[in-house]
Amino acid sequence: MRETGWWKSDPAQLTLDNYNQVLGGKEYPDPTLPGGVARGEDMTNAFINSLTVTVPSTLIPILIAAFAAYGFAWMRFPGRKVLFVMVVALLVVPLQIALIPILRDYNTLNLTGTYLAVWLAHTGFGLPLATYLLFNYISSLPRDILESAFIDGASHFTIFFRLILPLSVPALAAFAIFQFLWVWNDLLVALVFIGGRAEVAVLTQRLQEMTGSR
Repeated sequence: MRETGWWKSDPAQLTLDNYNQVLGGKEYPDPTLPGGVARGEDMTNAFINSLTVTVPSTLIPILIAAFAAYGFAWMRFPGRKVLFVMVVALLVVPLQIALIPILRDYNTLNLTGTYLAVWLAHTGFGLPLATYLLFNYISSLPRDILESAFIDGASHFTIFFRLILPLSVPALAAFAIFQFLWVWNDLLVALVFIGGRAEVAVLTQRLQEMTGSR
């Protein structure tokens, strides 16, 4: 049997001092700065900025996609299939192709450098996948449940909020995790739409600045 390994580590030596140092306002080494030292407030602000960007960018597409998926799955209207194919086809559009046209529109609307700009961008990029995933899940729900609710006089809104959303929690959670991690780890979209100013810089930008000199 091996006598060394992770089981030999001392739990008493585990510490959170590195997190306290960076997020607690203390000084830590940063080779990208002239003095080689930075204060933790910068990383704390970046952490808050990342949350400010990520949470709405996750919740907004989930809400919109849930409504859209329910409409595609259970409501009959002209052009439903064609519209759904057009939405799903947006999955093949590379994100980088859309950045410049969107940035021009943001400049016209004076949205550049605001959180609303990056919220709308991540919502647009995440909606096709969210709609596709939720449509597949919602359309697989038993039809008898919805028909029984219609017979009892329930409206579409009542069915959506009382039946569809509670039954779709697994699909909603799956996309929420994917979208949250995608936005949290994003650097390009945040850097393009909200800029590189220190007061709005996200955590990935600060990490990139710390490793940029290597």
